[in-house]
Amino acid sequence: MRVGVLTGGGDCPGLNAVIRGIVRKGVQEYGYDFTGFRDGWRGPLEGDTVRLDIPAVRGILPRGGTILGSSRTNPLKVEGGVRRVQENLAAEGIDALIAIGGEDTLGVAAALYQEHGVKVVGVPKTIDNDLSATDYTFGFDTAVNIATEAIDRLHTTAESHMRVLVVEVMGRHAGWIALHSGLAGGANVILIPEQRFDLDQVCAWVENRFKIRYAPIVVVAEGAMPKDGDMVLKDGTLDSFGHVRLSGIGEWLANQIEKRTGKEARTTVLGHVQRGGTPSAFDRWLATRFGLHAVEAVRDGDFGKMVALRSTEIVRVPIGDATARIKTVDPALYEEAGVFFG
Repeated sequence: MRVGVLTGGGDCPGLNAVIRGIVRKGVQEYGYDFTGFRDGWRGPLEGDTVRLDIPAVRGILPRGGTILGSSRTNPLKVEGGVRRVQENLAAEGIDALIAIGGEDTLGVAAALYQEHGVKVVGVPKTIDNDLSATDYTFGFDTAVNIATEAIDRLHTTAESHMRVLVVEVMGRHAGWIALHSGLAGGANVILIPEQRFDLDQVCAWVENRFKIRYAPIVVVAEGAMPKDGDMVLKDGTLDSFGHVRLSGIGEWLANQIEKRTGKEARTTVLGHVQRGGTPSAFDRWLATRFGLHAVEAVRDGDFGKMVALRSTEIVRVPIGDATARIKTVDPALYEEAGVFFG
């Protein structure tokens, strides 16, 4: 059997660990051959491939990013895209395809399986941790650790100058990174997309911290919105999945806080720093297990499924279920963090 592998969407730490797990088990235990498709769905769309064997995956476990490259290419939006994908898979002799990605990448995989019969197995990847049907996605733990370390460092400079420091983290529709890193880093305010915020209340929390001579740290997800405003956009352009580019809420919030409180405010946008670098131990562990179980699903002919973490067990769920809705922060979890606001 020849199995194709691709990594799509935004890169994140742990992708190489998945590839390594797939290839090592597939070759050693099942005698499979593997073909890597470069740059996400662009690979099968254009027939751009690379051979994957054990020497190719040796030493990649601790490496961030992906040796296969990634992109936000959407073959469903390309004229004749599905036909081209099918033809290139056939030309490469691909019997099954393992797609590693988030909501968009796996959404394409679900459509190809359900509507066109492509034999696909999915692996969940996103630093936002917003995929349904799995407790955690790899990449998330590393992103939280990076954000938490940044917040720890910002506390000292904020206190030295008695400034407000606003830290903008990723999170388009779900505030998991903001919630986890903000709570772990001792932030005084955490703002997430699931809960529109009251700017007057944020300023009151900020001023409360200054009253006890502590400089406040405000952690805000890029998709957070004020009650009387809209999402702040970097520009109005859309990618092939219809997403606008976010970023700017941190700068806007710092300006508003400074204007309303008279306190000096600065912004740190972590951006792609959260995606980069070596994966955490947890993400290496989870990504490796996902890879091992994905190739088992191929062996069992259990296509149209995604591997998922439930407690400590790896299970299989329909890809369509995992991409049907976004997993958002439970209001009760956010309420817990509110104890530390102000």
